[in-house]
Amino acid sequence: MTTFWIWFGFFFSFGLLLIIARKSLWLGLIIASYVLGLFSLSFYELWELTLKTVSNPSIILLALAVGLIPIIGGAMESGGLMDDLVNNLRLKRRPLMAFSSAFVGLLPMPGGALLSAPLIEKSGKTVSNENKTAINVWYRHVFLLIYPLGMLLATTAMAEVNLYTVILYLILGFVLMLVLGYFFLLAKVSQNEMATSSPNLKKLLISAMVIVIAPVIHFSLLSIFGNVIQEIPLVIGVSVSIVLAFYFGKLPLRDLFTISKKMKPWNFALIIVSMFLLLNIFKASDTSKVIAEASFSKTFLLVGVGFLLGFATGRVQVPISILLPIYLAQFGSDAMTPWIFTVMFFAIYQGYVVSPVHPCVSVSLEYFKTELKDFYKLLILPAIICLAIAWIVAALTF
Repeated sequence: MTTFWIWFGFFFSFGLLLIIARKSLWLGLIIASYVLGLFSLSFYELWELTLKTVSNPSIILLALAVGLIPIIGGAMESGGLMDDLVNNLRLKRRPLMAFSSAFVGLLPMPGGALLSAPLIEKSGKTVSNENKTAINVWYRHVFLLIYPLGMLLATTAMAEVNLYTVILYLILGFVLMLVLGYFFLLAKVSQNEMATSSPNLKKLLISAMVIVIAPVIHFSLLSIFGNVIQEIPLVIGVSVSIVLAFYFGKLPLRDLFTISKKMKPWNFALIIVSMFLLLNIFKASDTSKVIAEASFSKTFLLVGVGFLLGFATGRVQVPISILLPIYLAQFGSDAMTPWIFTVMFFAIYQGYVVSPVHPCVSVSLEYFKTELKDFYKLLILPAIICLAIAWIVAALTF
């Protein structure tokens, strides 16, 4: 199939995703996956990729864990723990909404956006759902951008550049995202005064512990049992968090059915499976090959294609693993510097933050019952501004 039709299939499939996601995000992801695949893969190959996805223990366990996470929030809400946390933090609404997402975002846990979502919901009762969704996604990733133990750790090692030099450069992007987040998102949130009564430290710590215990167990068990499937500690951690939420919230076991009916955990589990289906089909299709084989200028390759790959995959490591060998082959083995890597990482990061395949975006949309188009109305402009600045900087400095 010609390159034109490959590109057409790519944009057509993501256009379908935007339309179908208005009714069902997981269904939109599945249909977009197969439409994308039909432009370069056989029916048998699509069937094999489907079996590969649904039979992968890591994907199924991750889907199970992510499906259980909203039950934590539902139990905390029903048991009054969410009120205890929000009322005792003593922050005004704007910093509380930003801090809630940023704090939980630093916890190394897949699907963690679902832990901050109830906090955003509770602290922003008068805020629109689309704005709550955007705040949850944007501020979670503002701080992750410069977090040394996150995605930067592996990707800087891949590129053989100094981690902390890159972080120093990325502080500029960090400040830019903070400023844009305030003007496009937080400025729309009305302020309220902090409570004047003394905070109840015990209630605050108990509520915070219920949220923090899951990623702590996940990280601890991974450190102790390094060879175990990493999603098993995740399921254990989430399960312990649910038990504690029921215990400290003094909820009877029968409330599990009512909470599950309200939170619809199956929707979140299906989103995870359909996301990996789209990712597997994208990687196997000719689309990834056409992008990888194209000859571009340094700026277009690292900024333009980087953003596109971040958006298409909902990942950071995958685009970098595709771009690095292309870049080194075209421009030489010594051509990658910390500054060039920083600009490339920042551009990819913007596509990743707003990607419909990005788990934080998908589960936040589902939690707040927000349409993808309304989410993009808020976040696509700040993301494009970040991309444009990265492009200008690259054109001037590369």
